[in-house]
Amino acid sequence: MDGQGGHRRSARGVGDVSGAPVSEGDYGKDLFEPEHPEEAERIDAAALVYDPVTVRRLLALGAGRGGRCLEVGAGTGTVLRWLLDEAGSREVVALDRDTSGLGSLADARLRVVTADLRDEGLDLGGFDLIHARFVLMHLPERRRLIARLAEWLNPGGWLVLGDAVEMPNVLDPGSAYRRTMDAMWQALRTTIGTDTSTVPAYPHFLREEGLWQVAGELVCPPLVADRPLARFWSETWNRMRPALVETGLVDSAVVEEALAYLASPDLAEFGPGMAMAWGQKP
Repeated sequence: MDGQGGHRRSARGVGDVSGAPVSEGDYGKDLFEPEHPEEAERIDAAALVYDPVTVRRLLALGAGRGGRCLEVGAGTGTVLRWLLDEAGSREVVALDRDTSGLGSLADARLRVVTADLRDEGLDLGGFDLIHARFVLMHLPERRRLIARLAEWLNPGGWLVLGDAVEMPNVLDPGSAYRRTMDAMWQALRTTIGTDTSTVPAYPHFLREEGLWQVAGELVCPPLVADRPLARFWSETWNRMRPALVETGLVDSAVVEEALAYLASPDLAEFGPGMAMAWGQKP
């Protein structure tokens, strides 16, 4: 993606907005504030789409059962509920800078830690499973943090990472949908430092940290009007509207056209997918 012009696009990975400054802002502070009345609903719409993917992978790895688990970026707690209720984890540690979305959860095996993963003084012990979904892409220190998470694994423990990737249609770079999506990624980068350009390298990073049985998969759920994924992107764009326009890649009319397209039966796109990578500590 070219962050310099409104219509020139390339096939490079989403989040690769070369030339756009990287912000030191924070998710949940400079964008997507947790106290917003519709934030939990927006997060849960994505969870409806991606939780089944996550659960299928954790089951295939045999991860979580009877073990000590860390859920990084716990959100509203949908994955950790599964770890507690279905996987039978011995203990689940929920780590997030804002844990207000977990207020209704009560389980003796749940430990809620309100802290920043980047805090050098953070010491949570060892884990048999560490899962981080749509977290590292928002943190400029992601490579160092992957090393840190790998260090926290117990022998035999699994590190499972998931972040966004996209399949842009290079034959239709000027559509309202494409321009708005491109503006979103540039706004995320300049506002809170989001960058998904290194997500395809996650398997290599896990190998570099000495993990074995490393593998990965790409899942691109259907983008269908009035379904949870389309509602997630619609709410995301609505919340980001001023930042989208500020990029100069779109104006309000283009954003409105893109939102109408998301709700239309004519919608025909590959939405952003999730690349997952995992590895086990020897």
